[in-house]
Amino acid sequence: MTSVPGTADDPTNRTLPDLLLRNAREFPDRPALSWREPGATDWTTLTWARTHDTVAALAEGYAALGVRPGDHALIMMGNRPEHWLSDLALVHAGAVPGTVYTTSAPEQVAHIARHSRARVAVVENAETAARWEPLLKDPDTPLAHLVVVEGADPERGHTPYTALTEAVPAGAFDRWRALTPDDLVTVVYTSGTTGDPKGVAISHRRVLAQTGALERALEVPAHPSHVCYLPLAHIAERLLGIYLPLVRGSHVWMCADPTAMVGVLPQARPVHFLGVPRVWEKLAGAVHAMLSTLPEERRAVVDAAREIATEYAAHLERAGDIPADLEERYRRARATTLDPLLARLGLDRVALPTSASAPMPVDVARFWASLGVIIMDAWGLTESVGVATMNRPGPGDFRIGSVGRPIDGIEVRLAEDGEVFLRGDSLFQGYLGADGSIRPDLDADGWFATGDVGRIDEDGFLWITDRKKELIVTSGGKNVSPALVENTLKEHPLIGQAFAHGDRRPYLVALIVLDPELTPLWAASQGIDAEGAHLAEHPEVLAEIQRAVEAANHRLNRPEQVKRYRVLSGEWGPETGELTPSLKLRRRVVADRHARDLDALYQD
Repeated sequence: MTSVPGTADDPTNRTLPDLLLRNAREFPDRPALSWREPGATDWTTLTWARTHDTVAALAEGYAALGVRPGDHALIMMGNRPEHWLSDLALVHAGAVPGTVYTTSAPEQVAHIARHSRARVAVVENAETAARWEPLLKDPDTPLAHLVVVEGADPERGHTPYTALTEAVPAGAFDRWRALTPDDLVTVVYTSGTTGDPKGVAISHRRVLAQTGALERALEVPAHPSHVCYLPLAHIAERLLGIYLPLVRGSHVWMCADPTAMVGVLPQARPVHFLGVPRVWEKLAGAVHAMLSTLPEERRAVVDAAREIATEYAAHLERAGDIPADLEERYRRARATTLDPLLARLGLDRVALPTSASAPMPVDVARFWASLGVIIMDAWGLTESVGVATMNRPGPGDFRIGSVGRPIDGIEVRLAEDGEVFLRGDSLFQGYLGADGSIRPDLDADGWFATGDVGRIDEDGFLWITDRKKELIVTSGGKNVSPALVENTLKEHPLIGQAFAHGDRRPYLVALIVLDPELTPLWAASQGIDAEGAHLAEHPEVLAEIQRAVEAANHRLNRPEQVKRYRVLSGEWGPETGELTPSLKLRRRVVADRHARDLDALYQD
């Protein structure tokens, strides 16, 4: 039976608090939220019934502080239960919560606080609170309350988080019953590869249109586990870590430290796991290191199993019939060799491994496919409330290297210059203005310009080639995709990160960062006695990088080829500023910081 949009049977015609109440009533004893206290070895778990009661108490506490329906609130902390519970509590109190990246500089915090007109901020500790305290006295922001989870100091204007649940219930929790599907559920501030972040306004209806499309596209067992480790300031983790769990009645495992995610995966053993390409690259490095320690005979067994898995994945991708003997060989290879290997990482149950946020290097995708983990690339933006197109695990429903086909309710078209436009039910409400208004930012026909450039093949799969603003135009007038060049370079295991440069220049140059895990292993295998930064200067390492660049150039067109490069030590990351918190390359930052190195590559 097909539901009619806007009617009672339309699944988008509800709010997220409806789902929390349903879960508490229908699955009261099922686990909802687990976390590990600092220094503890055991996990603490809330059932859905306890989660509902905790959210109710917190909602009363926030209302007692003066949070009113329609107020904006900001949260700045890692992936811990107080974050997750406060987000839902603020929604139930009628407020609009949003998360600020923990890596945000004070000026970024001030911009978001002023722009959102937030009345309350919830932060992790006293150190984080120091970035917010000046805003309590800032005449340009109405911030009135600073809730601190750890180390609250009332003399500095802090409200202890524990005080929230001591408020006398006054019926504020029931404010959610007045919410409509078209009320805002969050404002997500983009991480800002260039310029100030924009506030992307998202309603309950748009969230539920997105989750409904994903539910129809993917067969997920009831009550799956999810490891919540990506920043909740990013739409991907908001969708996967808060909104979809409410829809599915999932068990969310909170991982406060992303670097500790590898220790949580074996506990949760999720069915669905999203990793940005850099996460999959890091995990691949861990597998390579694991394989390098195996005895030769055992390694041969693994290699044979990987060949079978590669053949199986190729049949799936082509949508061809899988021969019965291949099906049986693959089943045995999984059971006897690959699954035990993946179990050490907690990935043996993963049926929906996905990647998003940046282009996935094809060699990394092929490596995982050889282990029986076929990564389904998805693509979308904050403005599409997560996924706009995705690959699916069925025969012929994916193309490695593409970002798949549109999800239900989304249309895709290409402009003459290749820019991708979107239209559909799960697009954002609009951009939040500093005056509280919402600007849709759609053209007259309802299309949103994404800024990404791509192509659509004969089978309807979308292939993203670059960001429109990031295309390199050489002095000879040739358009070059830096992502294509960088991913081709990164196919060599020693190259962890790369930056292609050459706008209005006669040829391309590159900065190359050695992979910090694999390079020492390779060096040891070659009998090289060097550590850390010294490897970036070692003649044999440089010779191997030269061979890698030559191999990449052989696969690239002439305008795309790298003529000169420099090898760097020290990985780029969000902490050092070269990557956004969602691990996208901040091209302007890299270019500015290494301007002297880049200019030198053009000098004779």
